[in-house]
Amino acid sequence: MTSIPAPGALTVTTTTDSREKAEALARGAVEARLAACAQITGPLTSVYHWKSAVETAEEWQVLYKTTAARYAALEAHLLAAHDYETPEILATPVVRGSAAYLEWLETEVGPA
Repeated sequence: MTSIPAPGALTVTTTTDSREKAEALARGAVEARLAACAQITGPLTSVYHWKSAVETAEEWQVLYKTTAARYAALEAHLLAAHDYETPEILATPVVRGSAAYLEWLETEVGPA
């Protein structure tokens, strides 16, 4: 399989406090073609500062595969669908990937 540079491909991460919410966030984005794929992992433990305290919470992480062209729409979707006051939404560029996977990704999310 050939690995190629992946300009425009992103992974986007968010977390939520239940498996059911993670599945709903994942399904909503994939059904809207804002992401080609979403993977859910968890439960995991998050430790973070919130409102002058250190908090610990059990969360589920959702990792989306999308493109830079679809990022703004995915972010807007997550902000509207998420129940956290300040949800984690972080995008990371994909440096390289298999040619077939990147082609599939681009096809599934389509143009912005």
